[in-house]
Amino acid sequence: MEITEVLRRGILTEESVRQQERNKYTFEVALEANKIEIRQAVEVLFKVKVASVNTMRMPGKVKMFRRRGATPQRQEAREWKKAIVTLREGYTIDVLKA
Repeated sequence: MEITEVLRRGILTEESVRQQERNKYTFEVALEANKIEIRQAVEVLFKVKVASVNTMRMPGKVKMFRRRGATPQRQEAREWKKAIVTLREGYTIDVLKA
């Protein structure tokens, strides 16, 4: 897997902005990516040093789609993977600063 395919996007929520104060950044990553690939991608793309990487798989949620005149249909959203990357002291990622 190429480095550009590992990181999908940065996640900016209230919790992730609070974690940025502690030098932790949250990314949506490819399902197949492992911690080593995520570490290498962040270090190369943002030119920083990574202290640790924590990953978690987020399950897809069931959503109901309703149309006028039709029966409601259930559709499950895709599963995705989230990575919380902790940077070493003195490094920051300015692109994700909220």
